[in-house]
Amino acid sequence: MKNLRTILLATGALLGAASFSFAQEASQNKVVITGVRFAYPLVEKWIKQYTTEYPKSQIVIESRTVTDPEKYDLLIEAYDQERLVKEEREFISIGRYALLPIANTKSAFAKEYAEKGLNEKTYKQVFFHDIYAEKDKTITAPFTIYTRLQKAGAPVTFAKYFGYEQQQIKGKTIAGADEHLIKALLKDETGITYTVPGLAYDLTTRKAVEGLSIIPVDLDGNGRVSKDEKLADNLDQVLERLETEKVKNVPVEYLHFSINKSNNNPEAKRFLLWVASHGEADLHAFGYLHADPKRLQAEKEKLEKFLAIK
Repeated sequence: MKNLRTILLATGALLGAASFSFAQEASQNKVVITGVRFAYPLVEKWIKQYTTEYPKSQIVIESRTVTDPEKYDLLIEAYDQERLVKEEREFISIGRYALLPIANTKSAFAKEYAEKGLNEKTYKQVFFHDIYAEKDKTITAPFTIYTRLQKAGAPVTFAKYFGYEQQQIKGKTIAGADEHLIKALLKDETGITYTVPGLAYDLTTRKAVEGLSIIPVDLDGNGRVSKDEKLADNLDQVLERLETEKVKNVPVEYLHFSINKSNNNPEAKRFLLWVASHGEADLHAFGYLHADPKRLQAEKEKLEKFLAIK
């Protein structure tokens, strides 16, 4: 009986050690990501590719809440952070996103401005109601602006490009993610807003999402929209033009991954480095622009040094 008890205790100890070892390995291989929701489909594609190569890795995305960001290994961020934040975190620019004006297809505004397009003064008058901006007296079609309630990458970038703050964007504020602006707009025949190409276009057909009209803009800044500037019906044509030409009236900002400099999760660091080396191939498919090669290389080199720190 004593021998049997000894054997059972030894077996239990071995099983406990094995369970602890497995749990420890699982914990070391787990990476928790949160941040900008419109980037989730792209990041999910990267996770799938990465875990195919590294099956033991466990990478999950959690919707951003009021939870302390320190809980997460990686943050997806859509605007340039303040100096104090940069002192604590390492950043890798994984691509760029553009912001395009869109309207409900049934709206009189969509029909009118599908032909006229938006120039800078019209943008300011429509989205910011700026009493000092030069007026476009031809705006007669009714419209309802939809914008984000919470501080977020897209509205911060949109407002900053035209010289304003997010809170100066006029219209109905919607709680939730950028996708909720689209849903609200589709229910309102007077609705207009701004969004990323990955939400404005069907990523399979590369055409505008049913019910949405992409409003052409004055790309060369000459105050009017030419016939050549109305080519907005195909996502790939839009991306090519934004990448190959220096355009105006289209806000563009970097999409980043960031990690706290004190984070010791080696799997998170390896995943970041993998994205820096492999992620570029998927950007256009999801409606993003490539990052500047020199900037990406410099950040990759910083990341490699960071990865070497145990």
